[in-house]
Amino acid sequence: MSDAPRGPAGGTALTAAERLDDLPFTRRHRRLLVGSGIGWALDAFDVGLVAYVLLALRVQWELGDAERSWIASIGFAGMAVGASLGGLLADRIGRRQVFALTLLVYGIASGASALSWSLGALLVFRFLVGLGLGAELPVASTLVSEFAPRRIRGRVVVMLEAFWAVGWTAAALVGFLLVPASDDGWRWALVLGAVPALYAIVVRRGLPESVRFLMSKGRHAEAEQVVRQFEESAGVRYSPGPLAQEAPAGAVAAAAPGVWSRGLRRRTTGLWLVWFFVNFSYYGAFTWIPSLLFEDGFTVVRSLEFTLIITLGQLPGYAVSAWLVEAWGRRRTLSVFLVGSAAAALLYSAADSDPAILTAGILLSFFNLGAWGALYALTPEVYPTLVRGRGAGSAAGFGRIASILAPLSVPPLLGAGGTAAVFVVFGVAFAVAAAASWLLPETRDRALED
Repeated sequence: MSDAPRGPAGGTALTAAERLDDLPFTRRHRRLLVGSGIGWALDAFDVGLVAYVLLALRVQWELGDAERSWIASIGFAGMAVGASLGGLLADRIGRRQVFALTLLVYGIASGASALSWSLGALLVFRFLVGLGLGAELPVASTLVSEFAPRRIRGRVVVMLEAFWAVGWTAAALVGFLLVPASDDGWRWALVLGAVPALYAIVVRRGLPESVRFLMSKGRHAEAEQVVRQFEESAGVRYSPGPLAQEAPAGAVAAAAPGVWSRGLRRRTTGLWLVWFFVNFSYYGAFTWIPSLLFEDGFTVVRSLEFTLIITLGQLPGYAVSAWLVEAWGRRRTLSVFLVGSAAAALLYSAADSDPAILTAGILLSFFNLGAWGALYALTPEVYPTLVRGRGAGSAAGFGRIASILAPLSVPPLLGAGGTAAVFVVFGVAFAVAAAASWLLPETRDRALED
């Protein structure tokens, strides 16, 4: 990239956001992506680990299906509260601040859950873990989306989402190797979940605050400093025109639309429906797969081995989605991967042999996680800056209601029709999500709304 200065043409200055949109992907973008992605992977590790802990507690604490369902669901109840609260805070105090705070909360709570002395204590700690985790996920994707260059923004956010597969695979490895190694294996696994508390310090010191957030709050000098750091990383010198005048705080607040305002109502409806039904099927399936395999006659070790293999299908799903969100667009990619998820769930419902179970499970991982990547790429892009955090957070929060219901729905579905009934219902939910995705706008190659 040339180091020739660029600046206003004909007296018209580029905005800070436009200057960021025009940059190539630099080492600062990479640092932001990896820094946020590590936090994302740690989140996935904690959520994924629950499936293995449930299987261990079934044996050690002799917990029934209903009790194990509550252990899974209570964390999602915390995530529902945390997602909505985190989105509101992100629009008020900043994306980076909330990201660091939530890592600290759920890291400490995860470590504390390893000390649980009863079912009640474990439920309390898992709720607190969910509180921090639910707030962190939409905030991290919003932060990365607001920095990524426009032409590859979707791909960058899907790459962020791919760290989820890294964390979930790490959880599968720990679940396979550590959890069954001793009676306290599940406790040592949860101790590892305390790592985010330490990583919160790195996030707070090392990641930049969103330029769009700073501009929306009238903090133009800070925004200019951050933009220039990214431009210097790209070898670009910018000759700015006059800084934009700060809007009065009252005017900024008055200009912020609600997520259910007339111009946003359709996209909010579509987004909430997709988040709800994707959460229902994803967490219902992947939280229970190890236990379902055990119930179907597999040994504990064999159940964990199959779950690990199935989990490996997540990474190629993200890789294909990362390419398609820019080649096809966000909405089409999301819809196709949701249809694929529905088909894979129906295949799983009919699987009656080891190869069939593995094939259907890997396909479910591939399509479902590819859909998640497209959904996280699209979600921050459908809202303007002043409500982007709360828009993404409220959609995620509504989706978490489904993740509470999903684990609780599995025992009655098992009683009604076994594993086949469970996955037929999940397949239908994926199909509904695919239909709802067409209520969303296509945002490929569009600048984020300010």
